[in-house]
Amino acid sequence: MRTFTLERTQVVPASPARAWAFYADPQNLEAITPPWLRFAIVDAPEELEIGSLLRYRLHLFGVPIHWLTEIRSWQPPRSFVDRQIKGPYLLWEHTHRLAPTQSGTEIHDHVRYRVPGGRLTNLAVRRLLASIFDYRASRTAELLSTS
Repeated sequence: MRTFTLERTQVVPASPARAWAFYADPQNLEAITPPWLRFAIVDAPEELEIGSLLRYRLHLFGVPIHWLTEIRSWQPPRSFVDRQIKGPYLLWEHTHRLAPTQSGTEIHDHVRYRVPGGRLTNLAVRRLLASIFDYRASRTAELLSTS
């Protein structure tokens, strides 16, 4: 089974400390997830750290999906990695990297994922993830510009 990647980079007008604080609060995950996914956190600590578990629920095409993620790496204020323990993917590992720039903070997402199914399934998932991460980038920039 093939492993795929998704990478996104954006610069937001916020200090690395402010951007890190934004990502350290798991409630902000709801704020940057497209509303059509009906995403809800079921259980999460107030602030993330290595070993934190996040349980959440979303709906995809009307089907409820339960997801459990663990924070596998936590290196404030530069990077963290979350990995799916239970959920819709055969593999989901999302590395977040933050770096200071002259105009704020560069946020880089690197996702390694594996899905069941063939070429058509992968194409559909790739398009879905592109839409989700486009929304995330837009909302992240908006929220970090105004907070």
